[in-house]
Amino acid sequence: MSPIVKKPKQVPGEKGIRVEIPSRLEELSRVEKLAHKIAKTYCIPPDKLDNLAIAITEAVGNAIVHGNHRDPEKTVGIHFWPDGVYLRIDVEDRGKGFDPDSLSDPLLPENLMKESGRGVFILKSLMDDIRFSFTPNGTVVHMALKVRDEAK
Repeated sequence: MSPIVKKPKQVPGEKGIRVEIPSRLEELSRVEKLAHKIAKTYCIPPDKLDNLAIAITEAVGNAIVHGNHRDPEKTVGIHFWPDGVYLRIDVEDRGKGFDPDSLSDPLLPENLMKESGRGVFILKSLMDDIRFSFTPNGTVVHMALKVRDEAK
């Protein structure tokens, strides 16, 4: 059996909470529950919770399916940390990456009925910032959600 989402733990010298899960779609329900715990831990306003939960499950689902090709021996890392008015989230897989500029526009008529191809579009719609980095060890989706008003 696959291990469940590991208990969030502090990494020495690192801000925030980091977890790793096996690349199994069954883990997504636990990831959604984790989003609710993160929202409580970092006092995320209720009106931001849905965006947070949807974005995290979408990014992790993409990492499992497209990055790690559902290989349960590969893990997906999820890192949360507060940064001023933002909650930062990194989702890291062990895949070879992709070209974000070559993704099809899911709003074009020929793409409306496709079963996939909306993940990055959804992330960009829900988060205040999204970037990608590609390393020899995998792909990282860097996301930020504004959770507080600017300090005055």
